[in-house]
Amino acid sequence: MADRIVVIGASAGGVEALMKLTAALPPHFAAPVVVVLHVGAETPSVLPQILGRSGPLPAREASDGERLRPGTIYTAIPDHHVLVDEDKTLRLVKGPRENRQRPAIDPLFRSAALAFRSRCIGTILTGTLDDGTAGMLAVKKAGGATIVQDPADAMYASMPQSVLDYVKVDYVLPLAGIAAKLVDCVRAPCATAERSAGLEMMAMEKKIVALDAKTLQDDDRPGTPSAYSCPDCGGVLWEIEDGDDYDYVRYRCRVGHAFSPETMLDAQNDVLEEALWAAMKTLEESARLSARLAASERKRGHDWLVKRFEERERDARERAEVIRRFLTTEPERRRLGE
Repeated sequence: MADRIVVIGASAGGVEALMKLTAALPPHFAAPVVVVLHVGAETPSVLPQILGRSGPLPAREASDGERLRPGTIYTAIPDHHVLVDEDKTLRLVKGPRENRQRPAIDPLFRSAALAFRSRCIGTILTGTLDDGTAGMLAVKKAGGATIVQDPADAMYASMPQSVLDYVKVDYVLPLAGIAAKLVDCVRAPCATAERSAGLEMMAMEKKIVALDAKTLQDDDRPGTPSAYSCPDCGGVLWEIEDGDDYDYVRYRCRVGHAFSPETMLDAQNDVLEEALWAAMKTLEESARLSARLAASERKRGHDWLVKRFEERERDARERAEVIRRFLTTEPERRRLGE
């Protein structure tokens, strides 16, 4: 049975980074390695084949109920979260998206921290936005070891940088040095003490991700109700503060959709854009209908109605033009309100 576990999260640029990392691991690596790479729901995953060819360790897609074995790489499958249970087996669930991802990094890290405590080793590689930060906080709170790719060395720096902004990580290393550090951490304890702070909330969040009926029906929720609504379902978001030595706020709705701060802003921007496209379409249709009605009334000699419909057409086109200009603005400038 596995004594320790390595969990790795990556996003943009992650395939190349994972290939280099797994190629540097030794043939008899003494821990299972579970990997979440952000992939599309409809995209068949060929990551196990790629990683199996890149290095000495066998790689396979995670299977529901499979027992973890040292020296094996397990990859999340598309459109499913992969969790680690207390009996050291894997579980695949099609639960609510976290950070607009399924699979997401945070559920894996949170569940692995619960199951392995100080024997969990969390690693974040290249990627965009901030999935993985809450997961690394969970690993840290449980007493596990935390390793982050140096943002200056990463193809995409924002995901590892977010972890560094909020988590007092144990090691910040270039990609070339991470495999050796993983070997060191597996051979010797990487934490001074096992902790229990926050584990109850981690367990509740794991149940929410796994769509546990009793937990979903319970009025008790981690955090406090906020003034914000869920970009995915419109429900109330609970604000969760990871306290103690950390100042990290994230959000989760009643049915389980979860958002880290940067992903929340990105999701709100997407919802706003969808609403604006719908508004522009409605205004364009209103302008065309007003023009048609004006033409019809012109034939009847109803000049006062013609004027009325022409004013409506002009007003609708002016509003549509304002929205069009906003939608064609660079997304980054749009967020900054320029």
